[in-house]
Amino acid sequence: MRNNIFRTLVFSSAIAIGTLSSCEKTNDEGPNFLTGPDLGTRQFITLTGAFPDAEGEAGNGGTRALAISLADAENPNFEANVFANGYTLRSQRTARVQGSPNGNFLYNIQYTGDDGGIFNKYHVQGGKNFIDTREEVNTEPILGNAPRWVIAANGIGVGVYASAKVQGTAEGAGADFVDVKSTAKILALDLDNPTILRQTEFTIPFTEAQTKAGYQIGRIDVPILNAAKNKVFIGCNLTKVDITKKSTVNNNGVQTWATTNPGRELGTATLVVDYPSLANPKLIYSGVSKTNNHSYRTMTQWIGSNGDIYQATATGGSQILKISASTNTYDDSYNFDLKTALGSSDNIAIRAWRLIKDDVGLVLYTITGTDGGYLALVDLKAKTASKLTTEQESNIGFSGRSANTSTGVTAMVGTFGQFQNIGVYGDNFYVPLTPNGLDGNLYIINYKTKAITKGAKLKNQSGSFYLGAY
Repeated sequence: MRNNIFRTLVFSSAIAIGTLSSCEKTNDEGPNFLTGPDLGTRQFITLTGAFPDAEGEAGNGGTRALAISLADAENPNFEANVFANGYTLRSQRTARVQGSPNGNFLYNIQYTGDDGGIFNKYHVQGGKNFIDTREEVNTEPILGNAPRWVIAANGIGVGVYASAKVQGTAEGAGADFVDVKSTAKILALDLDNPTILRQTEFTIPFTEAQTKAGYQIGRIDVPILNAAKNKVFIGCNLTKVDITKKSTVNNNGVQTWATTNPGRELGTATLVVDYPSLANPKLIYSGVSKTNNHSYRTMTQWIGSNGDIYQATATGGSQILKISASTNTYDDSYNFDLKTALGSSDNIAIRAWRLIKDDVGLVLYTITGTDGGYLALVDLKAKTASKLTTEQESNIGFSGRSANTSTGVTAMVGTFGQFQNIGVYGDNFYVPLTPNGLDGNLYIINYKTKAITKGAKLKNQSGSFYLGAY
């Protein structure tokens, strides 16, 4: 796909699609337009699910999508089976899917493989019917073949990549630490008319003292465009090399360096760049948290009612922090802790969450040392939380487990560790809940009444789980 005729083919197909859509975009009664912005009314809730690869690793083989009507989504007697009846999205491994506001388009950048880094756009037609608009964009030269990306604002996608390179006194094992350099790559993507708007690469702006102390950022994720549309805020996996220890070599012969978290002084870090230029990078740090905020496959930053950004310390922490709309820095006077709000003494990890209206959100969380996956409604203004009860919530298929060779316990991938998207329509959240390999249901939660309703049955299969609703 990355040969010299790629642009010609895409340009020709885009002209054909544009000709068709120009006749239909004026009809916004339903999803009849083929591309462009999402101008149609919502007709469907699209469900996605991940299935195992050839070696049997759960959820690692790819992703299928199935669009069901709003009435079917709410019907507990309706059975949806994304694996038997769904459409296979193009991606060698689990697709990282995004959806348009009214649910009429899905977007994806393929993950790994020969076509890793290729952006695809799909028009939702209902059932297993999705039209690939063929407006492909190759992000691989910038982001690599396993990109991190999300919808940063309506119609705008942002993809990111970071790496860190340690300088030692020598190659191989036994070297002393000298310095470390972290690099970021960022790309802005027009989702309505799929094109790359801008791209950049730069050294992440730590101070000299910070890099000499071993601070590095090796992964960035969940970029969000602020309400003013002039800054992008990006979550960071901030770590610190243990500069007191010498280098070692891993099984692949690569020089490696130990990290130390107890010795970390810097708080939760966010990388900020101007928009649309993607210039003037800076780092801001929280004074009330040291837990990283780079998430995993799910968006964990949302804009509140007054333009502030609410940012979860996901997927390992229990806090939701605030970045001020007026200063574009952390507001350390605010600190929501789900653990405190639930009155829990257990360690809680936010796995996914979504803001809806009035600064009310829905959180999917797990509890350290406890099987299962749990839901809570949170009011970020009042700093309160209400746990919601669902069937099978204590099933280990939600939380998963690590392997233990000494006891013969095998690893299990947990649904909540892979979860991607909580659907929102009107006053309702839509959450597909299936433990790994087991059937479940689509749950509908009204944020005003706190009522939770069991909707459509979700048929599952071995080594699989539903990932999101759009």
